[in-house]
Amino acid sequence: MTAQTTKTMDIPEEEKRLERQLCFAVYSTAHAFTRAYKPILDKVGLTYPQYLVMLVLWEKAALPVKSIGEQLDLDSGTLSPLLKRLEQNGLITRTRDPNDERQVIVSLTANGEAMRGEVDTIMAAIGQSAGCTLEEMATIREMLQGLRANLTAAV
Repeated sequence: MTAQTTKTMDIPEEEKRLERQLCFAVYSTAHAFTRAYKPILDKVGLTYPQYLVMLVLWEKAALPVKSIGEQLDLDSGTLSPLLKRLEQNGLITRTRDPNDERQVIVSLTANGEAMRGEVDTIMAAIGQSAGCTLEEMATIREMLQGLRANLTAAV
């Protein structure tokens, strides 16, 4: 992806319409994803943000809260209630790091680990809803990651 500044682009009027805006396409697609995930995740008792936390923990069974927040780009004010609910549901535990009392370590419980088996079902269902092959999803993901990198670098 190469960036062009608006100073060098002559933007046609048609491209200024809401439905032609890339930002709106990404925004509305994110909402559509959340709506598509809801009935799938309801079956396993997770919200979409909780599912993202579980994905992080299924990769590494125990992590500091700060690391989870960094990976998901969530602040502690958003992450703490998610973790509290996951703990209440018996999927994780939160304990103080014995080496650094300021840090809280989040770990999967046996129930949380057992839930990992749901990932294939969840991914297959969302893949069917999206109507994309794994290869198409990979291409879209790479393009979005490049877009995010460009936007992050521009700030």
